[in-house]
Amino acid sequence: MAKDSYSLGQVEMKTTGGGPRGGMRAAEKPQSFRNSVKMILKYSRSLLPLVIIGIGCAVLSVVLTLFGPNMLKDITNMIQAGMKTGDMDLDGIVHITVILLILYVISGFVAYAETYAMTTYSSRMTQRMRNDISAKLNRIPLSRVDSSSFGDLLSRVTNDVDTLNMALDRTVAEMISAAITFIGCMIMMLITNLKLALAAIFFAVIGFAGMRYIIRVSQPYFVKRSVFLGQLNGHIEEMYAGHVIVRGYNGEEASEEEFNRINELLYETNWKSQFLSGLMMPIMEFISNLGYVAVCVYGAYLVGKGEIAFGVIVAFIIYVKLFTQPLTQLAEGTTNIQTAAAAAERIFQLFEEPEMEDETGKIESVDNIEQAAVDFEHVSFGYVPGKPVIHDFTFTVYPGHKVAIVGPTGAGKTTLVNLLMRFYETDSGSISIGGTKISDMTRECVHSLFCMVLQDTWLFRGTVRENLTFGKEHVSDEEMINACKSVGIHRYIMSLPKGYDTELNDDSNMSVGQRQLMTIARAMITDAPLLILDEATSSVDTRTEQIVQDAMNKLTEGRTSFTIAHRLSTIRDADIILVMKDGDIVETGNHEELLAQNGFYAGLWNSQFTEGAAI
Repeated sequence: MAKDSYSLGQVEMKTTGGGPRGGMRAAEKPQSFRNSVKMILKYSRSLLPLVIIGIGCAVLSVVLTLFGPNMLKDITNMIQAGMKTGDMDLDGIVHITVILLILYVISGFVAYAETYAMTTYSSRMTQRMRNDISAKLNRIPLSRVDSSSFGDLLSRVTNDVDTLNMALDRTVAEMISAAITFIGCMIMMLITNLKLALAAIFFAVIGFAGMRYIIRVSQPYFVKRSVFLGQLNGHIEEMYAGHVIVRGYNGEEASEEEFNRINELLYETNWKSQFLSGLMMPIMEFISNLGYVAVCVYGAYLVGKGEIAFGVIVAFIIYVKLFTQPLTQLAEGTTNIQTAAAAAERIFQLFEEPEMEDETGKIESVDNIEQAAVDFEHVSFGYVPGKPVIHDFTFTVYPGHKVAIVGPTGAGKTTLVNLLMRFYETDSGSISIGGTKISDMTRECVHSLFCMVLQDTWLFRGTVRENLTFGKEHVSDEEMINACKSVGIHRYIMSLPKGYDTELNDDSNMSVGQRQLMTIARAMITDAPLLILDEATSSVDTRTEQIVQDAMNKLTEGRTSFTIAHRLSTIRDADIILVMKDGDIVETGNHEELLAQNGFYAGLWNSQFTEGAAI
C-alpha cells in the first residue's frame, strides 16, 4: 500500500500546475436535488437517529418559544386589570412568570441538545466521508486519477465536504426551525386576533417579495465573484511559482496589469453582491418596523373600541419580530442547501467511480527475483482506445542486466515503465517476472519489487528521516546514513538545524538537485530487487551527476535495472539499450554496437555531442 500511495503522490505532482481548478462555484445547483438528498440519507443511515433527535429538539424549542408571547399577553392584561381595579393579582403574575421562565430554560436546554446532535451528526458524517474518499482514491485506477486535475480531487475532499458539513450542521436545523417558527407564529397570530394577524402578514409578504427580488438580482454577482476570485488566485499562483521567469523576461508590468484587471472585476462584482445582499436585513428591519407600527396603531384602535386587550398588542409585537426573521433564514438557507446538494453530488460521483479489480487470491509475494528475467510478450497499450502508444512490444530482460530505454519524447518510454509497475493494464499481451505474470500478482506485490527514482522529485511535509525511510519499516540509522553518504547528501543533511530530524516544508531551502539526491537515497534505502530510473540525474549538475552515477553503479550491481534517459552519457555502460520510436523498438544493442550501426541511436548521440568531443 505504501507504494500505491507513492504512485498517487507522483500523479499529484504532475497535475498541480495551472492554478486552482475543479472548485465548486458559489450557488452551483445540483442536477437532481432529490437524488442528492436520497444519497446523503442513505450514506448516513447509521447516524440518522442524531438527525431525528436534532430535528425533534428544534421543533420542541420553537414550540416552547412560541408560547412565550401568549403568556406575556396574559401577564400584561393582568397588570393592566390590576392598575384599573387597584387589586393586583401578584400570585397569578408570579405563577405565569415562573412557568414562562421554566419554558425558556427548557427551550434553551433543548436548543443546546439540538446543536449538539446536529454538530455531532455533521462532523461524524464528514469525517467518515473524508476517510472514504481517501480510501476510494487508492482503489480507483490510476488512469482515472491521472485524467483529473489535482485541484478537482482536492476540491472534493476539502471544499465540497466542508460545504456539506456547514449545511448539515447549521443550515438544515435553522431552516427547519425557521419554517416551524414561521408557521407557528402565523397560527398563534391568527388564533390570538385575526385582524392584527392579517395586517402583520401583509407587510411580511411585501418584505419577502422584496427579499426574493434582491436574491435573484444579486445571485449572478456571487457567481461572477467566485469566477474572478478563482482567476485571481490562479494568476497569483502562476506568477509566484514562476517569479524567476517573470522577472527574467521583464514581465512584471504585464503581470501587474493582468492582476489589476482581474482585481478590478473582482472588486466590482464583490461590491455589487455584498451591497445588494446587504440590503436584505435593512429592508426586513424596515418591513418589521412597519409591522410594529401597523400592529401598534391598528391595535390601539381595536383597544379603543374594546375589541382586544392591551396585552394582545404586546404579544403581536413579539410575534411580528419572530415572524420576519424566518423569512430571511429560509431565503438564505435555500441557496446554501442547493450549494450543499451540488457538493454532495460531486462527492457521490467520486464514490461511484469504477474501482480496480478485486485482487483476492492473487499472488502476494514472490522470491528470488534477483535471478528472474522480465519478459514482455506482444504488449500493446494506448491511453485512449484506438490510439496505441505501444505496438506489439516483445523483449526479454535477463537477470542483473542494466537496461536503458532511449528515444524521442512521446516514443513510449515512460509508458513502458507504467505498464511494468501495473500503474496501467496492458490492452493485450503480458508482462512476466520470473515466469509469473504481473497480472497474477497483487499491485502491492508488484510495487514491492521495485524501487523508483523519477524525474519529478517528491518530498512530503515531515522530517528528513521520515522522507528517506518512506515505504520501508525498521530502517537503522546506519543504513540511512550509508545511503546518504553514497549519494553525497549526508553532509548537507548534517548542516541542517536538527540533522536527520529536521522538518521539511515548503520553506525548506533545498535546491532541485538536493531534492533529487534525497529521492535517490530513498530508493537505495528501499533496496528492492528491481530498479527503475526515470531521468534520475536530469536535475543535477555535472559534478553531482558523477557522484550519483557512481552510487547508481553500486546500487545496480547484481540487480535488474531499467533506466529512461535523454542524457545519453548516463547510459553508456548499459548492458542493453532499447531505442524506441513511435511505440516500437527500432534498435537494440550496447552503446558501441549502436554507434557502429550508424542508425537512429547514432543520430541521437551525434545531436547531443560534437564529433570527437571528450565524453
